[in-house]
Parts: sequence; structure tokens; C-alpha cells
Amino acid sequence: MTIILRPGSTVMFTGDSITDSQRLESEDGLGFGYPLRVAGEWAFRYPDRPVTWLNTGVGGHKVSDLEARWQMDVLDARPDVVSILVGVNDMGWHTLDPDGHVIPAEEFAAGYDRLLAPLAAAGTELVLIEPFLLPISGSVKARDTHVDDEVRKEWRADLDPKIQVVRELARAYGAHLLAADGMFAALSATTGPEYWAADGVHPTPAGHAALASAWLRLVA
Repeated sequence: MTIILRPGSTVMFTGDSITDSQRLESEDGLGFGYPLRVAGEWAFRYPDRPVTWLNTGVGGHKVSDLEARWQMDVLDARPDVVSILVGVNDMGWHTLDPDGHVIPAEEFAAGYDRLLAPLAAAGTELVLIEPFLLPISGSVKARDTHVDDEVRKEWRADLDPKIQVVRELARAYGAHLLAADGMFAALSATTGPEYWAADGVHPTPAGHAALASAWLRLVA
């Protein structure tokens, strides 16, 4: 099953900082990450099949944040395809913030489902990108705090059920799943994870290129 991008289609990328990639500082509003790479490669391959590319990712956002702006930022644009990457901020950052709210997988699933339902009803094509966490070893700086292997294990234990939620929602909605967590685990086996995401979360240029390549493999 592939996405059919017809001339004149509108594709929207949305999510958190991985998608945002400083889009407000970029000339075309696509940022400097995988959405820009997808759009550039598409234009190179198919100059006779113009597509409108939009990016409404916002750094730090969780599923609940997307819900709050979903109508204005996504539904009102009436895109033909919506690509979503969210979940890492719903992960256990609470280990660095004792007053933070722990988001159970059930709450994450319910919120994500509310994002997808109106799009599915409108016949929008959906691409769900798994949240991912690369196995960086040793102490890593995150949120201005150095975290060790034990903290990262807690993050992984919290994220895994949310990755499973995304997989289940993709099946339920007939969405296209980009299995990013497994992809980066496989890529890291030969190069080391830092090559793809120095902090385990935010992709390097090579990591963004990997996401873009995998995204384009879903498209016809």
C-alpha cells in the first residue's frame, strides 16, 4: 500500500521539534530537517508533479498540545496527506522534572486517536511516524541536565508502549506506518547511534536524511 501524490496535492508534516526543525527561521517554512529533504527530493524526481508542502511542527509539543491547535493548524488547511511524528515529549521526561505529569499510554492513545478521527472521516491519507529513542550510552545532556544509562532505560520503558500505540492506531486507521524506532536501531548497529542522533532523540543531518528516504518509500 502506497500513498498516491497527485499533482496539486497538499502534504502537511506536523509534530514536535524533530519535524519543526527551525521552520520559522527557514525561507519556505519547511525547516531544515526531513520535511525539507522530502520536498526537495520530490521536486527533483518529479518536476511535472508539483506538490504543496506544509510544516506545522512545534518544538516540545505533546499529543495534547497538537490537540489544542489541531483545528487551526491542520484541519483548516484541508491537506490531502498528513504526516505525524509525536510522542518523545510524552515520554518520561518526568524523570528530570519531579512535578511533571506522567502521561500513561492509555491517555496518549486516546489523544492520538482524537487527532486521527476527523482526518480519517475526511478521507485524508495518514502517515504515522513512530517516536524513537536511540541507545546512546553514557551520560547525555538533555533539558540542560546530564542523564545516565539508568534514566535512559526508564525513558525506553515509558516510550515502548507509546510506540506500540502508534503501530496499533496505524493498523486501525489503515495509515502508512514509518517504523522509525526499528529503522534507527538497525542503522545504529553498524555506525553507532550518535551518527543518527547525537542525543538519542534529535536527528543529525544523516538521521533526517534517513527519515526522508523512508518517508519517500511510502509514496508512489
